Formats: sequence, structure tokens, C-alpha cells
Amino acid sequence: MHILLLGSGGREHALAWKIAASPLVTKFWCAPGNAGIAKEAECVGLDVADHAAVIDFCKTNAVELVVVGPETPLAAGIVDDLTAAGIKAFGPSRVAAQLESSKGFTKALCTEFGIPTGAYKRFTNAADARAYVQSQGAPIVVKADGLAAGKGVVVAKTVREAEDAIAMMFEGAFGEAGAEVVIEEFLPGREISFFALCDGETAIPLASAQDHKRVFDHDVGPNTGGMGAYSPTPLVTPAIHDAIMAKIVLPTVAGMKQRGTPFRGILYAGIMLTTQGPKLFEFNVRFGDPECQVLMLRMMSDIVPALLASCDGQLKHFDLRWHPDSALTVVMAAKGYPGDYQKGTRIEGLDDAAKVETVEIFHAGTLAKDGAILANGGRVLNVCALGATVTEAQARAYQAVDRIRWPEGFCRRDIGWQAVEAEKAKG
Repeated sequence: MHILLLGSGGREHALAWKIAASPLVTKFWCAPGNAGIAKEAECVGLDVADHAAVIDFCKTNAVELVVVGPETPLAAGIVDDLTAAGIKAFGPSRVAAQLESSKGFTKALCTEFGIPTGAYKRFTNAADARAYVQSQGAPIVVKADGLAAGKGVVVAKTVREAEDAIAMMFEGAFGEAGAEVVIEEFLPGREISFFALCDGETAIPLASAQDHKRVFDHDVGPNTGGMGAYSPTPLVTPAIHDAIMAKIVLPTVAGMKQRGTPFRGILYAGIMLTTQGPKLFEFNVRFGDPECQVLMLRMMSDIVPALLASCDGQLKHFDLRWHPDSALTVVMAAKGYPGDYQKGTRIEGLDDAAKVETVEIFHAGTLAKDGAILANGGRVLNVCALGATVTEAQARAYQAVDRIRWPEGFCRRDIGWQAVEAEKAKG
């Protein structure tokens, strides 16, 4: 098959690594890609936002499957445009992608189909939003309705913090994304990521994973796109897994089909494990980043037939197999992230780091220039490892991190801490 992957981050490098391993692939491109992806696929300088150019490339190169990595092109309807041009594409339609591109859309769906989630209200002006916060008190969660690159959510510990977040959003901090604001109940509990592969009517669960959103050790500092992840998570017991599928994932897939907007692709549920059971706090419509990296390391099955089965509505006959080992990834970011950071700094020692047993290094924001690898983003590298336990995977990942010479970079040193503590307690 001829396959084109769209995207340039760590998620896409992990997908490229997994797709490239498939015996079904004869020609493989990635647009625009990065320095790491260039080892797995031929990188092409296509503008992913230019749908006509992507379609033209597919027709010229007889591309048989397009895999869309990031959420922005999905929300812009690239799958609709490719499908209309007769090109098979993995991912949801523009309407179905509203599960991520509109917080209000998802909340309304939850209400309509009885999916457990926090109480909420939608607002189009700051005065009403402020009045609501004052009546509810804190802690409370303030969200920009649209896509804000993972930064449009404020968990306000005080009413004042909530009011500041409302002001910031309505004053245009997130542009169009903040034109409407969703304010919702704060859900206390443990947060996990749950992924399912969907084909419009069937959903099959992927392995569970745990993301680490805060920038610094001990879960302090601002929220980021994710500073590390591991899989599986001990927080998802078989009973919790079954509850998430029965109460959240399957009703969502059935509801979207009933509305005439079937969901195909990856449904990523952000779940809070509360005392009343699992509750949904957000949907994403693509693989998580950095959760995708640990899922790809653990997936035994060839990913390409799974992607095709999702596109073709054939998942009911499908099964995915997983390595029993644990996988863990540490995100190395540029100092200053998620705020201002410097680009173009030099990274050395990657080959040495990759020699650590079971380690894979996925590039998230890099550039190859004059034989050197340069940092070209906020989150720059994903240092991943497998182990018989999370503790072992963690030790290998940090051993590799310590071989990388990049003074302008930093990482959290406690990725996987919950699972490591659980493993210690078991002895």
C-alpha cells in the first residue's frame, strides 16, 4: 500500500514507526514530518491546511490511505475532502470531530444520551459567566469551547482565578476558540486516558494509559500538552474498564450514529475516576500525545489493518493484541515551556541514548540541519522504554535521558510515580 501520514509531532513519529513496520506498506510519506520521522518515511513539504494540495499529492502518488495525526486538520474537515475525492482517510469527519473541537457539543451529547460527566453551563459573554461562577463557588473549571492546543482549560481553585480565566478567554487569548466558554463542575478523583478504535458503529478498546499534564515533578506548575505517560495504568481495573466502555464509549458511538454523524477513528476519553464511578471530562478525536507513544510500543498487532478496518466499518470482526510489558515515555521539553522557549538549540547524544535496552526515542519538535539535530518546538523529544514493570521501564527511560546532552532542555523526573508506588506497595 501507499500511505501518507499527516503531522509532525511525537505522536506522528510513533505512528510512523509503527506503520513503517507493517509488511503491507510499499511506499510511505509523511507531511511535513520531522528529523526523527525522516528515518521511517519520506518527508514531504506539504501544507496540511491546504486540502487541495494534499489531495493533489495523493492522486499524483496513488496514495491508498491517509492517516491524520493532529486534531486541527480533522476539525477543518480534511477527512471529508479526501473522502469526497475518493481517497481513504483514517479519522472522523468535521462534524464528528466536534467531539474535540467544541466542548459545548460534547456536553450536549452527554446530556442527550445520559453519559456521566460534570454539571456545566455554556456562556457567550463574560458577565453571565462571572455571575454563574459566583453562584457556584470554587474549585470550578473554565474552558474555551474550541481548540486551543491543549491550553484552553483552567482549573480555578478560587472564584478570582475563575473570573480571571473568563476575562482572559473573552478578551481573545485563544482567538475564535474562546468566543464561547463552558464552565463545569470540578470533578475530584484520579485522571486517566482511555482510547477506543471506532468504525461508526463498533468500538474496540485500546490499552489504558496515564498522562502527566503538569509541567513539574509532583504534579505542580501549569498544565501542558503532556510531560510523559505510561501504559497500562493500575488505576484501570477490569471493572472500571468495562464501566468506561458501557457507560461512556459505547453510548457515544451509538449516539453519534443515531444523530447521523457516525464517529470513525480514535476516540480518546479523558476520564476522572470519581467516587460515583468514571465520568467524562473531555473527548479528543485522535491519539493522545504522549499516550500514543506508549500504546505503539505495546501494540503487538499490525496497525495498518486496524486503521483500514476503522475506515471500512469492519471492526466487529477485529481484535488487537498487546505486549504484557509496561511502556513509559518521558517528554524532554525546551526550558520555559509551556511559556516562552528558545528554538534552534543543539541536541547531542541521541544515538548513545538509543542503545539502552528497549529504548525508542521519538522526535516531537526537531529539525535536522548541517548534520545536527536542533530543537524546534516546546516538547522536543519522547524518550520511551519497555519493561516487565513500570519501575523497570522508568529506570531504562531515565538512563537514556541521562545520556542526552541538551543543556537547554528539561524533563520531569517522576513519570509513572503512581504505578511505581503501587508496585513498591505490592513488594
